[in-house]
Amino acid sequence: MTSLCLTHRGIRISLLSFFLVLYATSCKNNTTETGEDPEITVEIDSTYHAMNPMDLIFDSIEQTMIDSGMADLMDAYRAIRAYGLSNSTPPAIQFNPLPYGFQIPEATPKIIWEIPEGISRPGWEVDLAFMSIPELASLIRSGEISCLALTEFFLNRLKKFDPQLHCVVTLTEEHAIEQAKKMDAELASGKDRGILHGIPFGAKDLFSFPGYPTTWGAGAYKEQVLDETAGIIKKLEEAGAILVAKTTLGALAMGDVWFADTTRNPWNLEEGSSGSSAGSASATAAGLLPFAIGTETWGSIVSPSTRCGTTGLRPTYGRVTRSGAMALSWSMDKVGPLCRSATDCAIVFDAIRGLDRTDKTLLDAGFTYPGEVVLSSLRIGYFKSAFDDDYEVSNFDKQTLKVLKKMGAQLIPVELDNDDLPYYAMSIILEAEAAAAFDELTRSNRDSLLVRQHRYAWPNKFRTARYITAVEYIQANRIRHDLIEDYYKRLKDFDVVVIPSFHGGNQLLATNLTGHPVVVVPNGFKDSGSPTSISFLGNLFDEGSILAVAAAYQEATSFNKKRPPSFNRTD
Repeated sequence: MTSLCLTHRGIRISLLSFFLVLYATSCKNNTTETGEDPEITVEIDSTYHAMNPMDLIFDSIEQTMIDSGMADLMDAYRAIRAYGLSNSTPPAIQFNPLPYGFQIPEATPKIIWEIPEGISRPGWEVDLAFMSIPELASLIRSGEISCLALTEFFLNRLKKFDPQLHCVVTLTEEHAIEQAKKMDAELASGKDRGILHGIPFGAKDLFSFPGYPTTWGAGAYKEQVLDETAGIIKKLEEAGAILVAKTTLGALAMGDVWFADTTRNPWNLEEGSSGSSAGSASATAAGLLPFAIGTETWGSIVSPSTRCGTTGLRPTYGRVTRSGAMALSWSMDKVGPLCRSATDCAIVFDAIRGLDRTDKTLLDAGFTYPGEVVLSSLRIGYFKSAFDDDYEVSNFDKQTLKVLKKMGAQLIPVELDNDDLPYYAMSIILEAEAAAAFDELTRSNRDSLLVRQHRYAWPNKFRTARYITAVEYIQANRIRHDLIEDYYKRLKDFDVVVIPSFHGGNQLLATNLTGHPVVVVPNGFKDSGSPTSISFLGNLFDEGSILAVAAAYQEATSFNKKRPPSFNRTD
């Protein structure tokens, strides 16, 4: 058979080449002097070779009909592009993480968190930097420190140490000072917003906030200012918290390299902090912030928390508002806190969970935090085949299991992988959605402004994702349905499952596709000084159980209370 040939500016090309030409013209906005796309015409011959890379075979009559339909598709593509979609416009099709028969916990009011009494301001100022949220709240209530003084303290630490860590894109100093004065005035008048009243925090710089740049970590957007307060920042400020910094992220939420530098690991400045919630983890671990907000699509809370030794919570999909946040993957993006303890994560999570009228994906569900738990009363599983392997940090992970057993846990082996499911193939869901979210960036050729330009960087992934067909995207989501049901069956009889944070099959990608919650906590330190981590996986909408078990583990080990030496100074 002869191959299908197309004519573009008088040159005969195959259908695959046709799509490459289409990319180089329509996708990259190479227009004629009249502003119109160059004429592309189809010379019908045969589509056999063109379709063969996709393992599809059509007879000559079918090929002819396909060829005649190409012009209609091109008209549709041009009409869609002419509409001018922005990153903030979500698709009408929404992802639902609920398996058959799953019951969402009934909605509950916000928890009234106990603020301890008798906490004294430490003699060494550096000790203030590493105090917990309840301890800082106690100092504010007792008058040991004002909201303004605490805010200025953390602003000064950010200014002092950011040149080493490169963890801040923008300080929101003017706003923070004004907000801190307001919080002090409210307390003086008898108005108390709760445990977060007067507590400074940072937010990953993919959350919009009026008057300050929202750069998404990328050179193409470093001057971008969005006149919207992200839902997560609204909720935290309603709870009394004070935004002091917009923290770094790898460009468009990949890695730790952003448009100005590489964010550093405070435990080992030779290393990046990993990403993409790079600055949120780095600043919190170094005591530059009491806590910060990050996001995860495929490891962006788990990874920097592991590298920097923070405690990170990736909540259930649909738990926390994403309004005003950069969209990367509408069906996979999740928002969560990075703190220095599981209890602090529980406090922040309680403030940010719940409905937001500007995010239709949210599901209203209850949250209970049991605090102290008896591990022997819980069904705790562990990912046996993963722990049985030898890998770089396996000794730390196996020691974690020993500690949990000493604490009374009756560990039950469980397997999470299913050999019948093509896990990695489902990552095309993320890539297709990300390419759609940044369609304009690709077509305008502004993707060249991103620092990373290698094969696995976003610019090339966005380009190659244009060859993911709608059919394959939907097929991947159908397999995702089976994955959701499979994980539900494997996890539903457990309260918590202990898993290596990175090793062991496909759990990190799988649980991001299913939307399950995870808490990641430090569980040791390598010879290089860098932390290691362990993760606690929970059932959908049961953040309380994994947070409580993580808190108990931290109480028994105290890894989370260690401080990076370079940032534990009084000078």
